[in-house]
Amino acid sequence: MPNEWSRYWRSADLPLEAMYAHFERHVYHRHSHEGYSFGVTEDGSQSFSCRGAGHTSATGMVMAFNPDDPHDGRATDELGFTYRIIHIGPALIADVLAGLTGRPAWLPLFAEPVHSDRLLAHNLRALHTALLGRESALWRDELLAAAIGAMVRRAAARPGPVSGGVRSAGAAAARRARQFLDASAAADITSGELAAAVGCSRFALHRAFMAAYGLTPGDYQRQLRLRSARNLIAQGSSISAAAAQAGFADQSHLTRWFSRCYGITPGTFRRAAASPSG
Repeated sequence: MPNEWSRYWRSADLPLEAMYAHFERHVYHRHSHEGYSFGVTEDGSQSFSCRGAGHTSATGMVMAFNPDDPHDGRATDELGFTYRIIHIGPALIADVLAGLTGRPAWLPLFAEPVHSDRLLAHNLRALHTALLGRESALWRDELLAAAIGAMVRRAAARPGPVSGGVRSAGAAAARRARQFLDASAAADITSGELAAAVGCSRFALHRAFMAAYGLTPGDYQRQLRLRSARNLIAQGSSISAAAAQAGFADQSHLTRWFSRCYGITPGTFRRAAASPSG
């Protein structure tokens, strides 16, 4: 049996979460997050695909994912990997950068998902340790500002809005399909019905959607449902009620996909509702 474990923390009042985990056989299904994700590989090596290419993060390397950056993940070899990752909402990133720079709220863009930078790794490790520990809120805020500031100075390609999309004949159809799914994520809709709603064939829509957003329409719909379930659970709903309201067949269906995409169960996520003291 693999020796796998994870610890999860989330803030009670900020879009801020952190996970510390070791995986050997766990394989992340292709997914994305609403906010930025910054990780440090502590030991071993993990491989993943992102933005049309394969990448590897070995010991000491830093990972940076923009909001809605589709990616998967797995151990590079049988020894597995240990890593720390922090998820930060775009609004919190913008607030921190506005305070650091004195500029109006703006968002960075990270062009490369893997960076070899000892200072970035040190800052992220210090912040992560403080979040999972019992450091004061003031100290955590200072570490958060230091980590975000360093990531932007040393790893961001340029400031600007983070957005997906391609310029092609199918881009408009893909955009309409995304808007349709955003408005009715819990609805049980077939690929034919979705294609008819946006005015193209199923196969053309699948190809255009993948080109624009890096996910199939089905994966994107599941992503919306997972995010909805996370929010419902964070607000106090039972896991079974969240599953039903978000559009999953039942609680086990939600649990299976939650684990495949986030590396933890809905129960672990629910228990991680942290007090301000951590």
